Amino acid sequence: MLRALAIALTVCCAFVFSTRGADKLTDEQKAERKALIEKYDKNKDGKLDKEERAAMSAEDKEEVAKLGGGGAKKKKDDNK
Repeated sequence: MLRALAIALTVCCAFVFSTRGADKLTDEQKAERKALIEKYDKNKDGKLDKEERAAMSAEDKEEVAKLGGGGAKKKKDDNK
């Protein structure tokens, strides 16, 4: 039982550490993300709020999501 638990823990840790580098962006991707955020960031706070995200085209929303989001954190109240 203990051996099975140790193996499962090892596999889980290996998975976590193998995917951690996947969210690193290249300089080109960072520049593209920054340009997209600046395009819709009306209040110039460096983040996209709910209204700014709503104004985005579907293509740009998809691209920003692929590049790591717009910096705004979702609040629990936003899910309603």
